[in-house]
Amino acid sequence: MASADVPVITVDGPSGAGKGTLSHLLADTLHWHFLDSGALYRVTGHACLLEKVSWDDHAAVAEVARHLQVDFRTDAAGEVRVIYKGVDVSRDIRTEEGGRGASTVAAIPAVRDALLQRQREFRQAPGLVADGRDMGTVVFPDAPLKIFLTASATERAERRYRQLLAKGEDVSLPRLLGDIEERDARDSSRSVAPLVPAEDAIVIDSSNLPITAVFAEVMRAVRRKGLV
Repeated sequence: MASADVPVITVDGPSGAGKGTLSHLLADTLHWHFLDSGALYRVTGHACLLEKVSWDDHAAVAEVARHLQVDFRTDAAGEVRVIYKGVDVSRDIRTEEGGRGASTVAAIPAVRDALLQRQREFRQAPGLVADGRDMGTVVFPDAPLKIFLTASATERAERRYRQLLAKGEDVSLPRLLGDIEERDARDSSRSVAPLVPAEDAIVIDSSNLPITAVFAEVMRAVRRKGLV
């Protein structure tokens, strides 16, 4: 099967809307491949810290992205581990700083160019579920099913607050809300691949919906498209 013939479901939206959970459920149910595009940007931002490259030095950050030595490996528990230069950085890149780094470097056009083809290489039979912010608008514009999952900034901040508290971390809800609003503004206003729904995307607001209801709605769309 040629790459262009491999079906793709894109799941875009802001941080904390539930994209990752939904995408994993879809990939597991359909037995398709999974792309966490945000991890690539998080690794790029983290790699810059390790290599002493300032996020403000756009040319140097783009060079890091072009030569990014990253692998995704599934462990015995079925969890995807992110390996940078042979070191597991899965935990490091999932911090609040990791999120800020991802959003900052993702606004650099040369970085997005450097990572575009790497993302498209995940498109392999029998299909791909792609989680990100520009999957349906830029990376896979021909995807037969595009989902844009959103939720209010307040709801997303509260979800993140509960997650971090459960991990035993000392966090501030107002600070989390501020970080999310700042990232939303940065992601939506960047000149290249801004965070917007594709014209043919199904937009779902998960603010007052459990993930089971969101998943059920998306699976109905999957069946309507004849993807299962």
